[in-house]
This record gives sequence, C-alpha cells and structure tokens, in this order.
Amino acid sequence: MSTDPRPETSTETGTERAQVSERESRELAEAARDIAYTRPSFAKELYLGKFDLPLIHPHPRGEGAAVAEGDEFISKLEEFCRSLDGLLIERESKIPDEYVKGLSDLGVFGMKIPKEYGGLGLSMLHYGRALMLVGSVHPSMGALVSAHNSIGVPEPVKMFGTDEQKQEYLTRCADGAVTAFLLTEADVGSDPARMGSTARLSDDGKEYVLDGVKLWTTNGVIAELVVVMATVPKHENGRGGISAFVVETSSPGVTVENRNDFMGLKGIENGVTRFNQVRVPVENRLGKEGEGLKIALTTLNVGRLSIPAMCAGAGKWSLKIAREWSAERVQWGRPVGKHEAVGTKIAFLAATTFALEAVFELSAELADAGSKDIRIEAALAKLWSSEMASTIADELVQIRGGRGFETADSLAARGERAVGAEQLVRDMRINRIFEGSTEIMQLIIAREAVDAHLKAAGALADNDADAKAKARAAVGASGFYAKWLPKLVAGKGQVPGSYDEFGSLARHLRYVERRSRKVARQTFYAMGRWQAKMEYKQVFLGRIVNIGAELFAIAASCTRAEMIRKEDPERGKAAYELAEAFCAQSRIRVEELFDRLWTNTDDVDRALTDKVLEGGYTWLEAGVIDQSEGTGPWIATWEPGESKTANVHRSYR
Repeated sequence: MSTDPRPETSTETGTERAQVSERESRELAEAARDIAYTRPSFAKELYLGKFDLPLIHPHPRGEGAAVAEGDEFISKLEEFCRSLDGLLIERESKIPDEYVKGLSDLGVFGMKIPKEYGGLGLSMLHYGRALMLVGSVHPSMGALVSAHNSIGVPEPVKMFGTDEQKQEYLTRCADGAVTAFLLTEADVGSDPARMGSTARLSDDGKEYVLDGVKLWTTNGVIAELVVVMATVPKHENGRGGISAFVVETSSPGVTVENRNDFMGLKGIENGVTRFNQVRVPVENRLGKEGEGLKIALTTLNVGRLSIPAMCAGAGKWSLKIAREWSAERVQWGRPVGKHEAVGTKIAFLAATTFALEAVFELSAELADAGSKDIRIEAALAKLWSSEMASTIADELVQIRGGRGFETADSLAARGERAVGAEQLVRDMRINRIFEGSTEIMQLIIAREAVDAHLKAAGALADNDADAKAKARAAVGASGFYAKWLPKLVAGKGQVPGSYDEFGSLARHLRYVERRSRKVARQTFYAMGRWQAKMEYKQVFLGRIVNIGAELFAIAASCTRAEMIRKEDPERGKAAYELAEAFCAQSRIRVEELFDRLWTNTDDVDRALTDKVLEGGYTWLEAGVIDQSEGTGPWIATWEPGESKTANVHRSYR
C-alpha cells in the first residue's frame, strides 16, 4: 500500500505548489472527457454546419401528473418565498436558519431526488423555476439550493452511487441535509492536475486517509455531507488518481477554518475546509479510483443549468423594475422610458429576458426528455446567460441613474422604494466565474465543437507528431473533408419559404442555417491555417463559440415563441414580437463576431501582453499606492496537520 499521501510532484514540506507540465494537465482533462456521443446533439451539429431543427422543434414539453405536481410545488414555494426578507439577508450577510428550515420542510433539498428516496422527483424545468423564485428573494438562497442540488451530494450519488450509497445519502439529503462539492484549492481551479489533497488507502484496505485544504466550498460552512475530490496515490491494488468521496463533516479532522466574504452573494455559506487524517470508509468512494474528475464533469453537464435559470430570473426582475421606474420618472417633460436613449435599453432588457427564459427552458426540457446529449447546450446556456444577465444588471443601474448606485437600505432610509439594483450587479458578477469561467467555458465548448476536426486531422493537430505521421494524417483528413465540405455550400437557409410554419420568424431560422454553415467553414479554414497551433488561438475559438451561442439563443427563442403561439394565440403574438426583437439584436452581434474572426488585434495584443508580463511597462504603473502589498502571498500554501483555527462550521438544524 502507498504510504505517501502527497502527489509525486509535491515537495518534502508539502507547502509548495505542484509542478505539472502543460501536456500533463491537458492529458488529464482529455482523459476525463466523455468522448462518446450516443445521442444526438443540436448544438454539436450546429457547429458542424448542420441546422437540425427537428431536434428542438416542436419544443419538448413535459406532460401528465409530473407537470401538475411540479406546478403545485412551485405555488407552495412562491407563497413561502413571499414571506421572506431578502434585505435582511443582505444586511446580516446570512440566510436565517429558519429560512433554511422552511426550505427543508417544503422539500427543496430533495427537489431532484427520486421519490423512492423521499425526494420530490421534480423535472429540471420545475427545478429551474424554483431557483428563479428563491434567487429573486436573494441570490445567495439560489446559490445555497443549487450548490446542494446541482453539484452537491445528491446529483453525483444519483448518477454514480451504488444502491447502498443512494439509500444512505439520498434519503438524508431529501430529509434536509445540506451538502457541498469540494474540488477547488488555493492553486487548483480549472486545472485539477495540480491538486494537492490526497486520499491514502490504509494498509488494511478498509478506508482512505484524507488530507488537504479546500477553498471556496459553497455550502461547506453548514454542510452535513460533502463530495471531496482528492488524489489517491498509486498502490499495488489500484491505479489511484483523482477520486471522489462522500465525507461526513462531523468526522474527526474536518475543520471549517474560515467563512469567506465576497463582493456579492452576501448570505453565501462559503468557506475553507481542512482535512487532517480524516478516515473515510472505502464504501464512501463514488465510482472507481481515478474517476473523480469524470464524475465532476458529468455532474456539471446538467448541473450548469442552474445558473441559466437564475439568470432568467434576474432578467425578469430587472425588466419589471425598469418598466415601472421608467414610466414613473419624468425628465424633460416625458417619462424617461420614452426617451430613445433609455428606451433602447428597455427593449434590450425585454428581448434578452425572453431569450434567457427560452434558452433555459429549451435546455431544461431537452434534459428532461433524456433523448438528446445536452452537454454543449448546457454549457452554451451557462456561458451565454451569465454574460447577458451581467449586461442586463449593468443596464438596469444605468436606467436607474444615481438611484441605481445607491443601496436598497439607503433608498428606504430616505423614504424611497428599496430597489437593490447595485446589489444585482454584485450578485450577477460571480455567474461568469461559477462552475467554469467564461474563458474556460469557451475552451470546453470549443474542444467539443472542433472534435470532429481533431479526429479527422489526427497527427496534423498534434504538436509532437513527426513529418511522416502528419503526412499520413493529411491523407485521412482529405477523405473526411471531401465528403463534409460540399455540404456547407448550400442549404435550406437559401431557399425562400423554408421554415414558413414560423411565419415572420422564419427568416431568422434561415439566417441560423446559413450562419451555421459559415461558422463551420470558418472553423475549417482556421484548422487548415493553424493546425496544431489551433489550441493556442483561444480568442479566435472564443468568438467561434460565442457565434454558436447566439445562434442557439435565436433558435431557442423562435421555437419557444411558436410553442407559445400554439398554446395561447394572444400571448403568442407578444412572444413573436419579443422573439423578433431579440433575433434582430442577436444577428448584429453575430455579424460583429464574424468580422472580428479575421479583422482583429490578436497578434498585437499577444505581443503587448508578453512585454507587460516581462515588466516592460512598469513605469506606467507609477503614481499610485498599492495597499495590498505586504498583506500576504498571491496564492496561499498549506501545511499538513491539525488546524490551528477554531472550527466555524455550524448546523442549521
């Protein structure tokens, strides 16, 4: 058995950062990918130049008793949420225990858990609508609920747990046990190859001994159970590797050393958790050794949809505030909303909010149907929604003017309506970082989007391949592209009358079809130009991904508008108006992204960045005082051993 709990890359003190090569990090990430697409994916085909509308139209819909039960639950939850005070949470930076207890009594912590284990068994759609409600009270409540349900113990146990683990942990979660997911460390974010936490198998093979410090443990301060990612050193009976464990926070050696404070989400129970010689039974391991990262990524494939749901909720609230305020506030003899400079912002809020809900609901209904592979759709929804919701929040502050910059408590203190527009900016900002930053999401999506090209290119896309291997790969690639490229020349988007069942929105779907083929062609040109260097063209790939995200949002908006029209013709007319406006706005963004694929300052920016990092412009930084100097290192290190601080973990029940 292994006797060294630290990674081979650790130093003798265990405090220095692991030294991992770029290739090692990339290989670990590749090994964790689910490379098989056994079900169709609308978004994957979109990037390959195929606009497969039947995959999302007619818009998938739930039906039967499950919908009725979900609607009934949402009604009960709304009644409860109306009794809560979000300003109290913001003021005290804490969600009152009685609020958490109330959520538990309603079954909120078991929303996604099957009924056989005591959960509610809600659909993804109703789960998202629940997040909109609790998040509109205070976004930290949304974070509490989503961190538990989407990536905490329930989801990975439901997907990868044994029957015994499901019976043990899912029933506890449904009963109200709050949970958390612990992957991040001070030096480990999107690059898990640098992980320092270890789980050493005991000599008798009955338990693992867990050591490490985890950072940004959302819900970790009050969690009863946590999923912990740690590296198992190789041993004679197993391959080791990053593995997932369910850990009781009441176990000896578990200490919550700090409750972190942030720019926003003031009620979030996020901390730093130390594990010192924590003994975890072998039965608590999820999956096999070395499958931890794959479990984490698979859980996130659907778990990421919690953020689009809350972003749609933020859009709805922002639109309501903007509408009411802009009609009330009069300047220069007219309501401010009637001035074009403000009216344009209101139009953006309305159209984008419709699209935010369309993107979430389509993705959620696809997930519920289970017949499509939605990993790219969920990633696109998270990426696009988090960016657009942040813009909406910023525009709301601008519409509100000075009042948008003022806190809700200050507004109330001087007798005005307590509208926390500035709080929304602070709370929305984290969504562009949570569960994969915008930049990381672009790389993840790009990797999936160009997968067919990488497989076709073979050694051509490998920096380490020799000339002979590249020559052989060129022959194979030519066969793939000889069949694929002709399909990108023409399509239904060029045929007047295509998609005519969508009425006035048909032209936008024809646009999506044409631009789907164009983005595929541009990707091919880039592969031919840069080959193995393509992976370093992150900004170019980001633009490719963003084009696809906008096309996905246009398609989602059109299918949702048509669904609403069929169910309610009167509301359908309004839905068509909103979809029409959104599509027009989105198309402008798409064309700008296409223009910037080849007309940009990427090379200049890269050279300038290199010189900045080399210290070539430090003179430009003169004339200011950096008060952070001397306050601590950029990245904290940790020493194995007992905690030297008080345990700030608490239980709400």
